[in-house]
Amino acid sequence: MKPILLDGASLTRDKLVEIAFGASVELDKGALKAVARAADFLAEQVRREEPIYGVSTGFGSNADKLLGAHPLRDELPGATKSGRSLHEELQYNLIVTHAVCVGEPMAPEIVRAMLGIRINTLLKGHSGIRVETLQALAAMLNAGIVPVVPSLGSVGASGDLAPLSHLAIVLLGGGEAFYDGERMPGAEALKRAGLSPVSLSYKEGLALNNGTAQMLAMGVLATYRLDQLLDTADLAAAMTIDAFAGRLGAFAEEVHALRPHPGQVHVAARLRDLLDGSTLADIPYHLVPRFRTWLPDSWDTPEAQALRFDIGWDWVPTGQRHGREKFYQRFMPFRGGKKHQLQDSYSLRCIPQVHGAVRDAVEQAKRVLEIELNAVTDNPLVFPDREAEHVEEQVISAGHFHGMPLALAMSYVKAAIPTLASISERRLNKLVDPATNDGLPAFLIGNEDGTESGHMIVQYTAAAIVNDLASRAHPASVFSVPTSANAEDHVSMGANEARHVLAMVQDLGKVLALELYTAAQALDLRRDMINAARALSVRTDAEGLATKVSGGPSPGAEGRDVFLAEVDALRAALAASEAFHPGHAVAAAHAAIRAKIPFLDRDRALDGEVATAVRLVESGEILAAVRNR
Repeated sequence: MKPILLDGASLTRDKLVEIAFGASVELDKGALKAVARAADFLAEQVRREEPIYGVSTGFGSNADKLLGAHPLRDELPGATKSGRSLHEELQYNLIVTHAVCVGEPMAPEIVRAMLGIRINTLLKGHSGIRVETLQALAAMLNAGIVPVVPSLGSVGASGDLAPLSHLAIVLLGGGEAFYDGERMPGAEALKRAGLSPVSLSYKEGLALNNGTAQMLAMGVLATYRLDQLLDTADLAAAMTIDAFAGRLGAFAEEVHALRPHPGQVHVAARLRDLLDGSTLADIPYHLVPRFRTWLPDSWDTPEAQALRFDIGWDWVPTGQRHGREKFYQRFMPFRGGKKHQLQDSYSLRCIPQVHGAVRDAVEQAKRVLEIELNAVTDNPLVFPDREAEHVEEQVISAGHFHGMPLALAMSYVKAAIPTLASISERRLNKLVDPATNDGLPAFLIGNEDGTESGHMIVQYTAAAIVNDLASRAHPASVFSVPTSANAEDHVSMGANEARHVLAMVQDLGKVLALELYTAAQALDLRRDMINAARALSVRTDAEGLATKVSGGPSPGAEGRDVFLAEVDALRAALAASEAFHPGHAVAAAHAAIRAKIPFLDRDRALDGEVATAVRLVESGEILAAVRNR
């Protein structure tokens, strides 16, 4: 894998993902010159004994304490001298006392992304870090050393102080790290990799731990995963639409030109593409039979008897058509699976509006992340080439560490995730509910003996996850808890926000997997039921098809001829139709599912199949089948 060149200005989300999953980094030589310039400038100011926050003063509420010539503790009787100057002591202590996160270690890809971000930020040349320290940080990343960073402990105040200290402490030979998959002391990891610990100089501790790397890394990885899941959500919706023999008018280009939110327009276009070639979508109401329970005498041939269902329609008698004659001239007087309604439910018809709004939320977050990737996020900021009378005009204390831009962006995404999961679960519920699934069997199983549950509890699981996502969606960014003796009196909680989003993305994928799993079952049934009606219409006459129609006059009764004539018109329309099938893209996704999960013809253990469906979504295998068709 080619190294990623870091220069402080051109890091992208895609490049960071490559670093997260194993790519090495290379430092731009031009950027290193700016790094050296800022470090030399700081060293000169220290020589002049200029007062600079975090360099010649303490931190936080200790900012009014200027460093002396040597540690006073060294004068105590029997004192063990540290061997470090006060400036070195200040930076060392900053790291070792701030590395106090708790909880399970962050995943290696998160930590590697954090390292990549920090290196790129410091390459801007406004942080005062030395070239050799920055090179050591890059060497640690390239050697495959992954510091152990517990997951809890950042408030997004002076950035991600505590988590970034866990990164830096390994550089100093402390803390813990993973190396070759083994957890060990940081010093041992450095030794095995052929590296040596670093001693920190002026402001280097502050440069290493003052920034937004944790929340940014998690945000980038979350949105990277969301890019896949947004496409998966559109695919799941398209498969469900085909399973419903749904209406496509709501996705027309001219419709969305009237309300051109970018995400909405994109989703509508994508649905049109995914459903291209479908002979199920927009099918006339009267051609769609409803499910009837299979019986031993349901069919007329041995081949048809092997079907998992029976089918049927209700005839609308002439005396019940008053005022609706024109409708029944266009749509034959038969009620099957599709209700005589001109629009689908919101969970189908409003897919572009809902999925699109979620896409727009994610795109807004991505814009914030892209800016942050190449921003300086520590404090104070060093401007060595600025003309100034006093040093505080060249070393400026500001607030670029504050995580609120990221926090609010993540809050937006955090609210969007359960929205997407919810509409997916609503579609899943429509598929299994005989009151709403347009003529499919209850829970998508034949259940002729009353013993089968089919996909009943698949919807339970989806509902449980949706509720859990909704309960986690409350924004952490609105709850500032002051820290650092109130010096940090307004904090972002951006790290918590990003951590929540990253975890919620994983659970969103599970809901979409459950919809795809269920939609594949429904699609099989819908396709096979309509094609069974078509096949019957080819091989029989009006009398033969009439056996599947309820409500008509009995043989010899008045009106029988009219009834048979209308049944024959239905038969002719079915016989003249091409074979019914989903859109080409939907068919490819369905085939990918069926390659791993067979049709549910009778109840069986579903736990392994559900786990497989989740893996197919997580791996991107279903999307790949669509893209490679």
